Amino acid sequence: MKDKIELKKYYSTKEFLENYIYEGNNLGVECTEEGTTFRLWSPQAECVSLNLYQTGNGGNAYEQIPMKKEEKGVWSWESKEELHGVYYDYLITRDDEEVRSADPYAKACGVNGLRSMAVNLKKTNPKGWEKDQAPEEGPERIVYELHVKEFSWDKAGGFPEEYRGKYKAFTCRHTTLNGDGIHPTGLDYLKELGVTHIQIMPMYDYGSVNEAGEDTEFNWGYDPINYNVPEGSYATDARHGEVRIREMKEMIQAIHEAGFGVIMDVVYNHTYSLDSWFQRTAPWYFYRVFPDGTVSDGSACGNDVASEREMCAKYILESVLYWTEEYHIDGFRFDLMGLLDVDLMNRIRSELDQRYGKGKKIIYGEPWAADKTAVEGDKKLAAKENIGLLDENIGAFCDSTRDGIKGSALRAKEAGFINGAEGKEDEMLASVTAWCANPYQAEGFENVKAPSQIVTYVSAHDNHTLWDKLKGTVVEEKECMRLNKMAASVYMTCQGTLFFLSGEEFARTKDGLDNTFKAPISLNRLDWKKAWKNHELVHYYQGLIALRKQISGLCDKSKESSKRIINMWKEKDVVGFTVVNDEAARWSQVKIIYNARKSSYKEEFLDDGWEVLSDADDSWCWKKGICVDRQIEVAPQSVLILGRK
Repeated sequence: MKDKIELKKYYSTKEFLENYIYEGNNLGVECTEEGTTFRLWSPQAECVSLNLYQTGNGGNAYEQIPMKKEEKGVWSWESKEELHGVYYDYLITRDDEEVRSADPYAKACGVNGLRSMAVNLKKTNPKGWEKDQAPEEGPERIVYELHVKEFSWDKAGGFPEEYRGKYKAFTCRHTTLNGDGIHPTGLDYLKELGVTHIQIMPMYDYGSVNEAGEDTEFNWGYDPINYNVPEGSYATDARHGEVRIREMKEMIQAIHEAGFGVIMDVVYNHTYSLDSWFQRTAPWYFYRVFPDGTVSDGSACGNDVASEREMCAKYILESVLYWTEEYHIDGFRFDLMGLLDVDLMNRIRSELDQRYGKGKKIIYGEPWAADKTAVEGDKKLAAKENIGLLDENIGAFCDSTRDGIKGSALRAKEAGFINGAEGKEDEMLASVTAWCANPYQAEGFENVKAPSQIVTYVSAHDNHTLWDKLKGTVVEEKECMRLNKMAASVYMTCQGTLFFLSGEEFARTKDGLDNTFKAPISLNRLDWKKAWKNHELVHYYQGLIALRKQISGLCDKSKESSKRIINMWKEKDVVGFTVVNDEAARWSQVKIIYNARKSSYKEEFLDDGWEVLSDADDSWCWKKGICVDRQIEVAPQSVLILGRK
């Protein structure tokens, strides 16, 4: 067989590009009452046999069928039978060698994804699925990141034993702390919190957990095996391929009915290993390789997917569209988006806009990579420095805001504006306008078109939780709690799309560990007792979120939104600004001051009519009509928010 350098060159030849780029959108299996069709793209295969099995693992094929060679490198076989529930794989002969592979385009699979399954998707729909849709959007998007297993693993959450850690836990209505009937957990808790969208960490089929193993096995899941199949360890039965599909749909339906949008965390930048279905069906086509033969590893996971190649880009695009169409997914968070090319991201945005309306489906991702990648040709990557080349409705996580507020995510002891670092005032003021058209623009995100391109946050699953980061820079627990409130007050008064990690609002800790991707579920699980132990902090978040939704000048995602921020100023460890709202808003203007000092900050006002909306201790002041004296005082290490009707 040709080596990877020869193959890489061959895939770029005119001959290959003219003869093997398949434009149809029907690869994989189509299974209906009228019959079943199998199609595989394997351009170098000399022959392909389809193997049919009765089970998802073990046993021999009950039938082996030679497939027909079609145009453009496609192999096919058609049956008049509805083969719903039949498992299959392919035996590919290439250069006198035989390779067995599951289907890269599979929509269902057996346990651990080693065999694909033909599925009539209509038979997996829960009752009422045809009417399922996301709730109407409100004035602001506030995204809450969670993991399927972490969400319901804690016994105190009140979920049924058999559903703990599963998709089905989301379908349990009105769960409460230890079943006390008083303190909400689950979706009811999130409804009270005020978030609008739930971002779910990887829930496609991944390889780092044994689906036939113990329920205690845990991983974040950034290790794709079958991109278009739900993960089986979250299903009540991983051995029957249709169960995981139906139960994921039931979860999404329940989340929609509870009033939330669903954002899917997708990892198209690498695969679990190089021994993937991509590699077995089209060696080295789907992966990047440096000219010296070194495998590209910008993901730090052993490989990088070649998104710039047409059949790879087509695969990713069709996968995204499949999740929106079949599973009613409302948005996507792209892992290491900085490894994917700008053209592909803009193409995905355009296709979603054509189908669902401009900006209706949410797209954002990490605008960075772990290392250099061997992208071919002159393709630009969807990285931080190229944000200006992306569509205005493709967002990026803003590490400049994150690190500016509370210190480097990579250096535990390094502080930010709120916990003692000096010279961060410009970064704070740049963050306020989501790094758009700002006279205080600090080094960070350049060329941002609009706040729609910025995800404003201070914590995500990666790195330390906010609480653990603060504990690394501050000794006293009381000060940590004060700074937790301040951090939330700062990023929730910046423009951009708001995002935070589940449990940030109740001082979630992972005992100081910053990378818990395979730590025990006992450490990673959401601690529902802590949510109520620290309910005063939760209540503070609730007030901030409810207030944010009423400040139209901060919710504005348009290119002109920076004009809503006026009268910006700074002193050492203190910054301030005014937000101009819509005419119909409750407050025509909102004045905000960030005080990072360990002493109070006093300011004189020359005009009347201001009231307190939120201060160091109470984010619900806006409900109480507390008028402001001509001189106001901002408490140490806090944010003061004032409004004028």
